[in-house]
Amino acid sequence: MKKIFPPTTKRIALNTNTATNANIKNSTLRRINIYKNSSDKILSDNIDKLNSEWDMDRIIEVRAASVVLASTIIGLTTNKKYWFMLSGTAGLFLMQHALQGWCPSAPIIRKLGIRTSEEINNEKIAYKMLRDDFSIKSASVEELHSVAEK
Repeated sequence: MKKIFPPTTKRIALNTNTATNANIKNSTLRRINIYKNSSDKILSDNIDKLNSEWDMDRIIEVRAASVVLASTIIGLTTNKKYWFMLSGTAGLFLMQHALQGWCPSAPIIRKLGIRTSEEINNEKIAYKMLRDDFSIKSASVEELHSVAEK
């Protein structure tokens, strides 16, 4: 039985064309391959860049918020009915994205190569592994958590 609400970390990938998912994954693998023999400094710089990368959710949220804000402002000064319907539609699609990982603009955004936070984190973990961040043999829970946050 197919779940109505897919797992949070998989919901976008499950609603994305398999070829698009493969392209995004292959791009990530190419980048990791390029940097696999790099210095810790370069790997750290890449991790810092990844920490600033906008993920799919952030882009969808900004787009929806922009539509809601603009249509509300315009609706206050012109034909309220139509502009407020646009605002409500943006809210509906934002909810659909949050629950199911899909909205009308999602396929286009994914095709542009925008990744999910999980996809970005997977690349960061690969760089951390190359940097030997996870070579702790015996550590306290605090040390383990500290390494994970790096």
